[in-house]
Amino acid sequence: MHRDSKIYVAGGQSLIGAALLGELESQGYGNLLGKYTEGLDLTDPSQVDAYFATTKPEYVFLAAGKSGGIEANRKYPADLMRDNLLTGCHILHSAFQHRVKKLLYLASSCSYPKHCPQPMKEEYLLTGLLEPTNEAYALAKIAGIKLCQAYRRQYGAPFLCGIPGNTFGPGDDFSGDDSHVIPGLIRRMHEAKQKKAPSFLIWGTGAPRREFIFSRDLAEACILVMNEYDEAEPINLGMGSDISIAELAMLLKEIIGFRGEISFDSSRPDGMPVKILDSGKLRNLNWKPRTSFRKALEETYQSFLRSEEKQDRGARTEIKLLTADRRPRPAEGRARTGDRRP
Repeated sequence: MHRDSKIYVAGGQSLIGAALLGELESQGYGNLLGKYTEGLDLTDPSQVDAYFATTKPEYVFLAAGKSGGIEANRKYPADLMRDNLLTGCHILHSAFQHRVKKLLYLASSCSYPKHCPQPMKEEYLLTGLLEPTNEAYALAKIAGIKLCQAYRRQYGAPFLCGIPGNTFGPGDDFSGDDSHVIPGLIRRMHEAKQKKAPSFLIWGTGAPRREFIFSRDLAEACILVMNEYDEAEPINLGMGSDISIAELAMLLKEIIGFRGEISFDSSRPDGMPVKILDSGKLRNLNWKPRTSFRKALEETYQSFLRSEEKQDRGARTEIKLLTADRRPRPAEGRARTGDRRP
């Protein structure tokens, strides 16, 4: 990519998409698309094709598609699968039709089998059954990988596939039960701190081990891959270290300042027992994360605090406006001060 190349980040409002736009801009890429596309429905083929026809992007980062944590996958499997299938199909086809120079499709580490050998290598895809709690979402992401490869095999389309680890960072979805593990824990533990709760309950046993990657570091890796990688096989995009959910909870407890006890509900699902990526291909491109895990968690927590403060300000402003709107007004036709007649 050249600094003046026209680059489209599909899903620019998502966690990864926003990080990509920010990192591209910081590296001097100035011709960026995808930041203001709120009205564009990526599940509608006519809208997607019209967007490509109008904007004519040269490079595409496909970071779009709905996602969520274990609870969201349990409650909305059809929504997650449909959205990711349609989004992937339409963007890939339009990118091919409009002769995009290169496209990077971002899948998910949950695409690997539940009992996959660890660390997970790219060739382990489709070698076993998926984790049931996120099977629908994972199948949609696998379909995206295979569709990229099919376009490449049949038409020579320059489509790449990256498989990120569990991504977190500023601007994450902190909504609670439906969010991913780190933003979900941040919100709930912060609320427990405010309430001075004596204990904090976490779903599952706390034993599963996960690899997380900071969104800004992932964005750097994606840009490097777009510029330096050109293979049909996917490339893992991982940080290179892992942590148990219990260890993560204790680290967040320190950062947030929660003083209660941490406990675990073993009746709730754990998800995959271990999920660690073998990112040897990425390391061979001379990439390594620049942000320590603790520093990344601290930045993410500060982002959460800023978003909460912004919401509080918005709520206070709304209350003031409502209060002002309820003040009594002079009745129509009633004489007002300074307008009295004898």
